[in-house]
Amino acid sequence: MLHQLQPFIGKRSPVRLLWHRGKAFAAAVRYGFPARRLAVIGITGTDGKTTTVGMTAHILHKAGLPVGALSTAFFRVKETVTWNATQKTSPSPFVVQRFLRSLVDAGCTHAVIEYSSHGLVQGRLDWTWPSVAAITNTSEEHLDYHGTMEQYRADKGILFRMLRRRGVKVLNRGDATYDLYRSLSSGQTTAYGSAPVEAGDAPTLGLEKVTATPTSVSAIIQASGFNAEKQLVHLTVPVPGVFNLENALAAIACAEACGISIPRSVEALASFTGIPGRMEPVDEGQSFSVFVDFTVTPVSYQRTLSTLRSLLKSPHRLLVLTGSCGDRMKEKRPVVGRICSDLADVVVVSNEDPYTEDPEKIIDEVWAGIDQKKTEAHRISDRREAIRFLLQEAKKGDIVLLCGKGSDTTMWVKDGQIPWNEREIVRSMLKETQS
Repeated sequence: MLHQLQPFIGKRSPVRLLWHRGKAFAAAVRYGFPARRLAVIGITGTDGKTTTVGMTAHILHKAGLPVGALSTAFFRVKETVTWNATQKTSPSPFVVQRFLRSLVDAGCTHAVIEYSSHGLVQGRLDWTWPSVAAITNTSEEHLDYHGTMEQYRADKGILFRMLRRRGVKVLNRGDATYDLYRSLSSGQTTAYGSAPVEAGDAPTLGLEKVTATPTSVSAIIQASGFNAEKQLVHLTVPVPGVFNLENALAAIACAEACGISIPRSVEALASFTGIPGRMEPVDEGQSFSVFVDFTVTPVSYQRTLSTLRSLLKSPHRLLVLTGSCGDRMKEKRPVVGRICSDLADVVVVSNEDPYTEDPEKIIDEVWAGIDQKKTEAHRISDRREAIRFLLQEAKKGDIVLLCGKGSDTTMWVKDGQIPWNEREIVRSMLKETQS
């Protein structure tokens, strides 16, 4: 009955939101309000949430704290990691509360949770009582639901209002949300950003002397206002992508709010091996590099492709597989196409997660943004064949980037989910090629 009525009830209708919040309360009651027995670290943002959740959980685990984590890509209970087959950042409140109960039953004291803007608006994460709330960044995404960037950022800010004048806010001082969220009441505010720390900012984390290789990123962390004189700490994270340095700063700030020193966090991140499907290298002995990444927003395309482009030396090329998800943010599709044609030497547009839309129409809209004077462009609807084409095209020293699916284990089509593990598909193709 409810599903039949949904098309007639607005996405943000008080009736629909009340229904969601009622479910959240029922779930919390059903599982005994488990968040009361956990220190919850909440992380939101447009890009980098999953990696930051993984980094934060890794630091806490290395510090000896029994920790669990819930993210778009995975669930973690202490050392045990399983995949999030729902592919939802904030799943049903019954899934959330059952998971938190499993952490309590396993003896965990801390939980790191990824909060989506949809989940915050709909109350799916009510009754989780975060004591630390962090933002990675905000850029244009999900505006089909939120309407405007102002509303999107206000909705993300629900996480910080959940602190209820206690706890620690961790804010990106380079993001447009900084002043907005800084004005919200909390016990403490910690700032971080890629720019060096300015005098008088406290407590703040900044970066200087940034360097990058195809397998790692490094920088000097400037830490000011943390129970000591200004600290300079050398950070190296063995994952590619300069943008991951900001994710690392956010994780370090979250860990510091949990009582873990900055040098100890830096030491822990030296052994962080990344999150599956997030700039994940796939190496089967081939002469070129292959990365699988959950690149979906225009900003993440710009950052990821620019990072990989900076690692290439002429005459080597960047080959990119792109597409777009169905049933959301149609206006970003030509933008993604334009960015790919600006930064990649070879672009293949293919199917991604069409949901209920016509896959060819989605490809048309991405294709419309591609400037074929700047790049060699192809459209191959069958994603498996698109991947095979790129792997066959790649030459020694080239970089192949497969965007959009990351660690997903299914693809959403009109009839529901079908099995799709891009990481394993690529690995299998490379093994065939090498043999």
